[in-house]
Amino acid sequence: MARIGIEMGEIGMAEGDLMDMRDSLTAATAREVRLAIRNGAWRGTTHGLASGHVQANLAIVPEAYALDFMRFCQRNPKPCPLLDVTDTGDPEFRQIAPGSDVRTDLSRYSVYRDGALEGEVDDLRDIWRDDLVAFAMGCSLSFDAVLLRNGLDVKHLQRPGGRIAVYTSGIDCVPAGPFAGPMVVSLRPVPRAQVARVAEVTGRYPATHGAPVHIGDPAEIGIADVAQVDWGLPPEIGPEDECMFWGCGVTPQAVAMAAHLPFMITHTTGHMLLTDLTLEDIAV
Repeated sequence: MARIGIEMGEIGMAEGDLMDMRDSLTAATAREVRLAIRNGAWRGTTHGLASGHVQANLAIVPEAYALDFMRFCQRNPKPCPLLDVTDTGDPEFRQIAPGSDVRTDLSRYSVYRDGALEGEVDDLRDIWRDDLVAFAMGCSLSFDAVLLRNGLDVKHLQRPGGRIAVYTSGIDCVPAGPFAGPMVVSLRPVPRAQVARVAEVTGRYPATHGAPVHIGDPAEIGIADVAQVDWGLPPEIGPEDECMFWGCGVTPQAVAMAAHLPFMITHTTGHMLLTDLTLEDIAV
């Protein structure tokens, strides 16, 4: 399957128009962002869009694997904080995004067969099956708005597309059935003076990965070179920064490859599902 997704710069819009649209979608509701994606008006990443709403990672598996995958999420809440599960064959997340359609409402999807990435697509209508079950898991991109409101540094939002650095770590997940493998983590470089506050703020949102799983030397969690990312863009780490790592919803992609599932669909990194949940709804 060839990649048929398109990046922001490939949709024939001037840079200024792209920025205007991103600014508009940042202030939009989650439903408005989903509709813009469904209608093909936005194919870029969702970093910062529908500010204040919870963004979700996606994993879709055949019903035969769904119970084991649910167990995997329950046993590994840091990388896979479960928000909602669809009925078999139903493309709507009825609890967190009424009216949504998981086949069309993400700007890019990754398709895996037999544990290997087959390609990326813009929608799933041609490959949707009646035996599929979709899982939505909270994403740490959701609490960026809270960090900003608290005057804390969110460096990746200052970069093109807001891309964050993501790695396969040496932290093992708790297995469930065929699902086993390493935890995927995201990296945020944070000024050392803000580390304690960032950990405190993010810890209030366990539904979006919560507090960091590691602070400090990346090598301690099996990351030898932070410049060699597995997904996203290499980080920009300043001399006064500390490395902070959070569990990441890309983990299902890693376990899908390790388990050699015959078929699985996930979001493509940075292309999330916008839910109707707000950060106030999930704060603890």
